[in-house]
Amino acid sequence: MSRLLLLITLCMPLGAYAETLQIPIGQQGANELHLPQFGESQRSVLERFGLADEEHPSVGNPPITRWDYREFSVYFEHTHVINSVRHHQPGAALSDKEQQ
Repeated sequence: MSRLLLLITLCMPLGAYAETLQIPIGQQGANELHLPQFGESQRSVLERFGLADEEHPSVGNPPITRWDYREFSVYFEHTHVINSVRHHQPGAALSDKEQQ
């Protein structure tokens, strides 16, 4: 028991020497791109953005369909949007000063 207490006592100050890492949050895409909104119809998405680069077949019940465009993907339940997601766009490498 005394060894355990000694070990705990010796390890306690180690937390005071921890460093805080700051990781900047970058934007994944341009703000000018207005993604399809919840409830929008497939027809409306087709009219605004044209044909998708890839259309995945429906999966599950209710049927969920995904259309992939160059910068984003749109998920439909039946024929209405349930979510739109921007694809990750790697940015330019940050300088050493920006990383600190």
